[in-house]
Amino acid sequence: MSLLLADAFEHESLKAAEPVLRTDVPEALSRQLRWVHSSEVLDIAPLLRGGELLLSGGQALATASDERRVDYVRQLAARGITALAIETGPELPAIPESMLDAGQEAGLPIIELCKVAPFVGIMQAINSLLVSESVAQLQFGDETSHAMAAELAHGGGLDQLLAVLASRTDAGARLVSPSGITLGSATTGVQPESCTVTTVDVPVRGVLAARLELEVPDDGDANLARVAGERCVDILGLALLQRMPPGLKELAGIELMRAISSGTQSWRLQQLGPASGFAASGPVAAVVVRSSAAGQLRTQLDDILHDAVPQSASYADSAELIALAALPHATAVASRIALIQALQALEVPDGSVIAVGPLAQGIGEAPWSLAEARRTLELIPRTIQRSGSADANAVVNAEDFAVERLAEASLDEAAREGFVRRQLGAVVEHDEQRRSELMRTLAVWLDTGCNTAQAARELHLERQSMHHRLQRIFELCGGDPRGTGRLAALHLATRLARLRAA
Repeated sequence: MSLLLADAFEHESLKAAEPVLRTDVPEALSRQLRWVHSSEVLDIAPLLRGGELLLSGGQALATASDERRVDYVRQLAARGITALAIETGPELPAIPESMLDAGQEAGLPIIELCKVAPFVGIMQAINSLLVSESVAQLQFGDETSHAMAAELAHGGGLDQLLAVLASRTDAGARLVSPSGITLGSATTGVQPESCTVTTVDVPVRGVLAARLELEVPDDGDANLARVAGERCVDILGLALLQRMPPGLKELAGIELMRAISSGTQSWRLQQLGPASGFAASGPVAAVVVRSSAAGQLRTQLDDILHDAVPQSASYADSAELIALAALPHATAVASRIALIQALQALEVPDGSVIAVGPLAQGIGEAPWSLAEARRTLELIPRTIQRSGSADANAVVNAEDFAVERLAEASLDEAAREGFVRRQLGAVVEHDEQRRSELMRTLAVWLDTGCNTAQAARELHLERQSMHHRLQRIFELCGGDPRGTGRLAALHLATRLARLRAA
């Protein structure tokens, strides 16, 4: 069984500190423990993975504001740590009520350590147990994998392989395709009243082929089942290959996307392109999706591409999903715009970003289109922060950021800042001193082709207010730039301003 918070409470090293649970969190002592860590840094949450018992001597908390203490608790709870243990003493006589209330609300067990005990000794003692347990779990996972491999060697199918996994982990096992179809399943014969579902991705040749779902009873060992599932991924992948081996065209498509992603030389792409259905000289455009659900989105993306373009290939890797779309020669530009519109139907989690790269003339330029799409996504957070007008989940047209990419690649930050200051220094100063939005107003107006009515709608302004703002901008810029050579310079300056560091 995995080490629980209750086991840590009963360990001699922690008992010496006389721990007392100060929050009434349901089943707090039944929480699984992954590691014991010690830190006085109040911004430690992003560095944790979840499942830790965090020890704090209370020094930093003693001098922190009440608001900062509450934020500290909420951040740790959001990170998913097992519990927070705080040592009380002369500097921090008691754990503040505000922290206990925040812990109670967030479901974070907060423990008071009433006596001084060496944190190093606590960590060494309990973490040694955890390391030993991890080794035992890996050994169990390898034994399970060997048992499944033997079953596969004797002709066992997916159901038989999953039965081996289910019997060894006491968990129901189900293999599901990316589209939700059950490929195989096995149960333990006992239907638990409630259970926890642990999922493990099963890739085949770098492509998400299925998802393993392990239904672990509440009294079971979820960590052990997860480790066993992860160690058996390769065996399940082999079984999937035997059941539905990919065709040569699909394999060529996978290799093509890997080659494009790594920037392989053009001659290699000229070989792989036709083998996977792409004309060597046909126009193409790359698509990049960055999302926490990248692997799960591949089937949906493939369906959209299938309906939108004559030929496509995709590849999922970590948190990034990439694709290549072939476009008709005669209507390449219009087809690319239609593709961008079609991709709006891709349902992605919050925080996801999608970019369509510029049109590439031939498969040999596909890595360039992909690189430009990726560079555009790197610019998105900065340009959105400056313009305040883009939807983080919208499909971004890389062509709209060609100026920013060129400027970032060709001009250093000092040169960009100098150009903005010379062209729009008075406008920037006005915004800084009066907290106005003249720079954003000018940028939107220029982006709409100096269409005052359209800019007013995008900025949610009355037309009269828009005219007043423009009049003030013109005064600061030395007059109305329309019909002069300064229009392009001002537009460039507003685009460069979006690249400025926040």
